[in-house]
Amino acid sequence: MIINTFDNKSEAIINPKRKDNAIKVDVCIVTFSNIIEQYILDNYNCEKIAEYKFVTGITPIYGFEYNNHKFAFFKTYVGGPACVGSIEDAISELEVDKFVLFGGAGCLNKEISKGKIMIPTEAYRDEGTSYHYAPASDYINIKNSNVVAEFMKEFNIPYVLGKTWTTDSFYRETKNNFEKHKADGCISVEMECASVEAMCQFRNLDVYIFFMSGDLLDAPEWDERKVPGEIKGTQHDGRYFDIALKLANYIL
Repeated sequence: MIINTFDNKSEAIINPKRKDNAIKVDVCIVTFSNIIEQYILDNYNCEKIAEYKFVTGITPIYGFEYNNHKFAFFKTYVGGPACVGSIEDAISELEVDKFVLFGGAGCLNKEISKGKIMIPTEAYRDEGTSYHYAPASDYINIKNSNVVAEFMKEFNIPYVLGKTWTTDSFYRETKNNFEKHKADGCISVEMECASVEAMCQFRNLDVYIFFMSGDLLDAPEWDERKVPGEIKGTQHDGRYFDIALKLANYIL
């Protein structure tokens, strides 16, 4: 069974290995949005400093300086296995132990307004990747949620704390499962949080995670809460990268 998968008694057959010429940066910021990726390239003085390869192609890693610190960023893939794999590959190319991860998430509570920051405190492990990095449990604690909350409070950014539901299959977010997880205190649903947190704890990395409240599940029918082509207040809004960058600077 998958809950018996975690093995810390033997070595992995394939392991990420940091290269001798790895680029040293202070924090790496990870986004999912191709629109935000373009926003960063258009608004910050970036240069390509590394890359990693998937069978789907080459993903560039960019670097830039801000407030006398060196930052990297790259666009990852959706879903726990691919997102974790991309960060594992990135730590071969970069000398870094701090990551900021942000993206859109489904909202499980209609009282949380569109675009509001949601900070996960625990992640329900309704996926497979985390069970390879941490012993089985229903939830994994999000280690740095208090730091993210302190930052949001200091900069007067509206936020809400709560559990998140990490699932491998967004087309199987059934009504009964929604009701169960909402009743258990989950305010969001996404596909990466539990996986990334488990991997980072296993690799002794620090990850700082926040979500933007997007589509609403807590409604008579699914509400996308945006119109075609809308950017502002969605997961593709560049201002959320600006928040992520300030958070990266804050943790230093």
